[in-house]
Amino acid sequence: MTQTAPRDVAVVGFAHARHTESTFGTTNGVEMLAPVFAECYRQTGLDRTDIDFWCSGSSDYLAGRAFSFISAVDTIGAMPPISESHVEMDAAWALFEAYLKIASGHADTALVYGFGKASASADLDTTLALQLDPYTVTPLWPGRHHIAALQARAGIDAGRWSEAEMAAVAARAHSRDAADLLAEPYIADPLRRHDCAPVTDGAGAIILASGDRARELVSNPAYISGIEHIADSAEFGARDLTDSPSTRAAAVRATGATGDRPDLGGVTVAELHTQYSHQELLLRSVLGISDDVAVTPSGGSLVADPLFSAGLERIGYAATDILDGRAERALAHATSGHLLQQNLICFLEGRTA
Repeated sequence: MTQTAPRDVAVVGFAHARHTESTFGTTNGVEMLAPVFAECYRQTGLDRTDIDFWCSGSSDYLAGRAFSFISAVDTIGAMPPISESHVEMDAAWALFEAYLKIASGHADTALVYGFGKASASADLDTTLALQLDPYTVTPLWPGRHHIAALQARAGIDAGRWSEAEMAAVAARAHSRDAADLLAEPYIADPLRRHDCAPVTDGAGAIILASGDRARELVSNPAYISGIEHIADSAEFGARDLTDSPSTRAAAVRATGATGDRPDLGGVTVAELHTQYSHQELLLRSVLGISDDVAVTPSGGSLVADPLFSAGLERIGYAATDILDGRAERALAHATSGHLLQQNLICFLEGRTA
């Protein structure tokens, strides 16, 4: 959809809180967000009063209170008045909203942030099951790993991937030996502990700027050359769990490709938001990612999966590779919901003056 965007938009700053299994901070994220904002300001030379638009991603269900994001606004400050918005999902979708705000000329700078304290939930499986179909699936209260195991098993039975290939993905993320991982017990056959994202508390933030403003702030902005998000059916029986047509379609639209495959020419880094090892294998096939592309060098959600900022972090890490000159074109993916139901694709690139 960005092929005709009226203005360039670029990532100019990115930071995230330390990933931890549990933090003593409150569920409104203020304690985690304050130092993250400060680091973004340091990177760009901006102050909070220089931000035209703020947009966040979080969850009232996870926080255990209504309008929990309002408390997080304490991190921004009460004065002067701000322009602010919020999405009840991963902050990658908040970035999409902020992107539109800048591209349409309604802002020159935006700070996007997400936060979540998964450890605060006494029963995370029950909390996350509230995303499922309220009539046919949620009343069964299925565990998140057991649902993912259905997808993993479907792919193995269909010959799309194997347990050995899943272990290889996890071994790379955890810097361990794949053979050792295969010897570990199942927690939800065919998934082992290393195949699943850990419970993680965390927060992340990205600063976006219009093209002209971005060049004033950093020497090598990471321009968003294409971005799109699409959702598949929430009914598990209504789609092929071993495929992700929404991811493929989003990538095709984001690159402006004329066929049914996205144009990944020049992409050397792909940060994929995959909460299970088999999902990386699925997305690599769906997107046509070749072996010479570095896939999720940050470690991704198998190492740390801060709910509501993990997808935003994928964009941040991909952008950092461009900001630091390690890549000229990168792909970032974010997902929300169970089994890759909703998917966002963002392409970023560096440009010479």
